[in-house]
Amino acid sequence: MIERRQALAAAARPAPHATASGIDAAHPPGQRAAIPAAIDAASHVVSQAAASVPAGEPPLIDPTLLAGADKILFIAHLALGDFTYLQSCFQAFAQAHPQLKIHLWVDERRRTRKPAAWPHLKKYALYDWLDECPCFDKVYKETYSPALYRRSLAEARREGYPVVVSLAELERHKYAILARKISPQGFVVGQKKPVRRFDFFKKTIYRRLDAFILALPSSAYGGQHISDIYAGWFARLFGLHIAPAARFPVLAVGERWRRYARAQFAAWGFATGPGAPPVLFLNAYSKSVERSWPLDRIIELIRAMQAQQAWRGAGFVVNVVPEDLARARALFAAAGLDRTHLFSAEDNFFQLPAVLSLCSLIVSVETAVMHLANAVHVPVIALMRQKTPHWAPIDKANSTVITVQRAQDWVDRIGVLEVMDVLARHAPAAGATETTTAHGA
Repeated sequence: MIERRQALAAAARPAPHATASGIDAAHPPGQRAAIPAAIDAASHVVSQAAASVPAGEPPLIDPTLLAGADKILFIAHLALGDFTYLQSCFQAFAQAHPQLKIHLWVDERRRTRKPAAWPHLKKYALYDWLDECPCFDKVYKETYSPALYRRSLAEARREGYPVVVSLAELERHKYAILARKISPQGFVVGQKKPVRRFDFFKKTIYRRLDAFILALPSSAYGGQHISDIYAGWFARLFGLHIAPAARFPVLAVGERWRRYARAQFAAWGFATGPGAPPVLFLNAYSKSVERSWPLDRIIELIRAMQAQQAWRGAGFVVNVVPEDLARARALFAAAGLDRTHLFSAEDNFFQLPAVLSLCSLIVSVETAVMHLANAVHVPVIALMRQKTPHWAPIDKANSTVITVQRAQDWVDRIGVLEVMDVLARHAPAAGATETTTAHGA
C-alpha cells in the first residue's frame, strides 16, 4: 500500500514547465507543458476531515469510522469521461487515507445475456486506464453478463466492506439496493433523488442508506463544471478539499504507447514536430445517438477542409469504435479521401491518448475524447448539446465549444458549415476560448 501511494504522488507531480495559463504554446503537439492540475495531489488535500466542511456540517462519513476501517468500496457506472474528472477525487482520497484499501465496482449498464456482445464489453477501454491507476487495490470489472454479475456480487459480499459509497447517478435507487446487498451490516452511502409522495418502494430503499448525497437537477449547478460537482461530493462525503487546479485531468501516457503513436504516424505518412503539416483528429462517436454525428458528416467536413488552401496539406485521423470498423472502412474506401486514415484503439485504451497527443487539433462530439484532448494538452473543438453545459471541456483557454441552437436539439443538428466557421478562425497552437451557436444541419 505504501508503494502504491508513493507511485500515486509521483504520478501527480507537475512537469517543470507548468504555467498558470494552461498550455505552453511553444511546445509542439505531444510535448506541451503540463498545467497546474498535475501538482502533487497531496499538497491540495486537507486530510483532517473537518477542515473543509462548513461549520455545523460534519462529513457524511465519520472520520473515526474511516480511521478504523481497512478498506472501502466505491460503486459507479463509470464512463471514460466520468473517470477523467473523478480520478483526481480518488487520488485525493487515497492521499488522505493511505491505510485504506480502495476497491471499485464498475457496473456495466450494457449488461446483456447475449454472448456475442461479451468480448466487446470485456475489453472496455476504461479498464486499461484503471489498471494503471495506483489508487485502486481491486476493481470489479466482470459485471457485463448476468452470470458474471452474480459471481462478482458474491465475491464482493465476502469482502465484508465496512464502508460502501455509491456514486451512481442513474437509477440511484437500484444502486442503493446493490450497495446494501454487498454490505448488509456496513455503513452505506448513496445518491438520493427526491421521491414522489406515494412512491413507498423507493422511500423504503433510501431509508436503508446510512447517509446520502441529494441529487440536484443540472439547472441547480449554477455554472459549476462537472469537476467541481465531483469535488463537492468528496467534500460532503469525507471533508476533503480538492483545490480547483488539482481538478484538471491528468493522464500519463507511457513510452510504449508514445512509440506506438509515432510509428503509426510514420506509417500514415504524417510528420511530427515543428513545421510539420497539421494533423486533425476527428471523432463522431458517442455512446448515445443524441450526442453523436453521422459518419458521413465527417467525410463532408474533410472534403470541405481539403477544398480550402489552408488545409490542403493537413492529415486526418478519423476515430472509429471497434464494433463499427467494417462499415467505416467501406464508407471511407468509397469516399477516396487523401491523407485520411481510420483509427481505433482496439488493443489498449492508451493507444487513443497517445495518438491524440501527436495531433494539432481535435474535433469531437460530446464524449470522452474532448476531455482527453484537455488531458493531453491539444486544442479541441467540441460539438455539444445545450442541456449539459457542466460537461464542457475544462480547459477553456484551449477549447472551442459549438452548441446546438435549441435546448432539445441533438448534436447532429450542428452542420459542417458551423464547424468550418470555427476552423477558419481557430489557431490550433493557441486555442482562444469561443462559443458559437449552430443554426441547423
